[in-house]
Amino acid sequence: MKRVVFVGNPNVGKSSMFNALLGAKTRTMNAPGTTVSITCGRYRYEKESAESGKPLFWQFVDTPGTYSLLPMSPDEQVAVDALTGASGMPVPDLVVVVLDATAMSRSLYLLSMVVELGLPTVVALTMDDLALRNGCGVDPNRLSRLLDGMPVVVVDGRTGKGGEALADAIADGFSGTPVPHGLRIWSGATDSSDSTDEIRAWSESRADARLNWTANILCGLDVHADERVTVSDRIDRVLLHPVFGIIVFLAVLFMVFQATTALASPMQDWIDVTFRGWCTNGIDRLLGLFGPAADGGWLRSLTVDGLLDGIITVLTFIPTMGIMFLLLSMLEDSGYMARAAFVMDRAMRALGLDGRAFLPIIVGFGCNLPALAATRTLPDSRQRVLTGMLVPFAACSARLSVFLVLAHAFFPKYAGLVVFLMYVASVTVILLVGVLLRHTMFRGLEPEPLMLALPAYQCPRAVQLVRSVLLRLWGFIRGASVIIIAMIMVLWLLQGIPMKADAGGFAHVDDVHDSAYGVLADTVAPVFAPAGFDDWHASAALITGFVAKEVVVGSMSQSYHADESGDTAGNRGGEGTLGQKLRVSFGRSSHGHGRAAAIAFLLFTLAYTPCLATVAEMRRQFGTRVAARSVLLSLAVAYVIAVVAFQLLRLVW
Repeated sequence: MKRVVFVGNPNVGKSSMFNALLGAKTRTMNAPGTTVSITCGRYRYEKESAESGKPLFWQFVDTPGTYSLLPMSPDEQVAVDALTGASGMPVPDLVVVVLDATAMSRSLYLLSMVVELGLPTVVALTMDDLALRNGCGVDPNRLSRLLDGMPVVVVDGRTGKGGEALADAIADGFSGTPVPHGLRIWSGATDSSDSTDEIRAWSESRADARLNWTANILCGLDVHADERVTVSDRIDRVLLHPVFGIIVFLAVLFMVFQATTALASPMQDWIDVTFRGWCTNGIDRLLGLFGPAADGGWLRSLTVDGLLDGIITVLTFIPTMGIMFLLLSMLEDSGYMARAAFVMDRAMRALGLDGRAFLPIIVGFGCNLPALAATRTLPDSRQRVLTGMLVPFAACSARLSVFLVLAHAFFPKYAGLVVFLMYVASVTVILLVGVLLRHTMFRGLEPEPLMLALPAYQCPRAVQLVRSVLLRLWGFIRGASVIIIAMIMVLWLLQGIPMKADAGGFAHVDDVHDSAYGVLADTVAPVFAPAGFDDWHASAALITGFVAKEVVVGSMSQSYHADESGDTAGNRGGEGTLGQKLRVSFGRSSHGHGRAAAIAFLLFTLAYTPCLATVAEMRRQFGTRVAARSVLLSLAVAYVIAVVAFQLLRLVW
């Protein structure tokens, strides 16, 4: 199968064009030995082959944006490897270089380097409508003549218009494309060596010649930008202002935060209650056809409490993820994301990150899962991994229920202050862990000067937005659902295995403490003795919280045999059944220092391993090794701050 690699500068519409050509027939994976994502897909060329009489299939590969073949980041290195066949990647049969009609000088320089690799090359010209609007439109036929006949096709990345013409040019280009005069093929391009030093030496040796060639092409195009003030310029006077720009950015963050919580909440509730009820009733009716034994036996428990619970857990994340993907696509396609990075760059520089890292961390206070999705807007894979490892320390809204219950139980008069301080502690932990990671795992990640090409403002296209959201949602479901459902099934199995003779039957354990799950909680509990809550109720709640933080309070109610639904008013007053049992339990495990133990438990809940869906998404984006390191880091940080807090506060309370 012929391999076609797409390459271009950042923000030229390359990925949008790629997705428009392939639709849903893509898969995202990490490049060999890296955490950098590349997207691949099989393209069906409808015109029949002259030899076989059947349609042709090509493999399309979308690479990270790069300004040259002199890599300055791991992402750019992957783009170079995809072109040169280094690091175990196959050499492409043809390269599609995407040129931005509004920034021809940068685009042409990259084109000159790709052509000198000696690979058949086709030019896809994007943003031509914006260039025409600015009075500097590019004539594709004239550009093709200046390139000595190299194919040039105008493509609208948002609509896919021009995609068929591009496919025809690719089909014709496999047999070879001309090398424009002024450029010469690198003699080392045909070698199998993947030496970075050789590529760097070649890139630097002909830099002046390529710049002269670029200047000649621009002169031949006779492109002169209109010097008048554009609409984008007027908008940027506000959005890039050192004061008003930050105010607008915070307002955008607030709307994103609200949308991923308030708008998604009713849909999540409908899925968790109404849809779950429909499915449960359907399963009961189906099993009822096989008699009472099947309807009330372990099969029903497995199906409803295990498999269905796992599926519902995955489905409840779809509204949040869908809204986040939609908002991110709108911010990216409109051109605002680059402005937000510029505005917040100075604030994030202390952690070795650029301004775009601020959005995922803030979104993490709503939900860690869409926050991880937001890290894909960062240009450098190292920044994405570092930000991804910081996101779990943001106190998501699911942890709020735990904060409220314990705050009302132990500090009824100051519950609001305690909850506020938990969020202050979350920000503090993020900063401290960020500094720690920068001086350990990410020692080489130094803040670099921010260089951004600010794209012109555009109105996002509805069809492209929907397509992008659906593609990203499907990637999440396909990558995270298996591990989420599997882990929930494991928890169901542990809770269904009786460990005492009088505990009940399989999948019908009378008291969860008498199940394998309870035994596991008893085994784990002594570990938390230095933190003051070495009680099986607390450890069982934390184990369940690994699946979803929303069920920590429910797990406590179940283990304490307290009525959670009827206890809400009491919890707020600190006098409910659950609140009373929490005070007794924590007081006993901490030897009379219940308040100190409660604060330690809150801090541990704040910082320890995020929900299973977040871990699964982290594994999908960054790989198993990064996900495992993140889990171990969060456990270590949570344990240390919980122990330190308890040991200090027990001197006061």
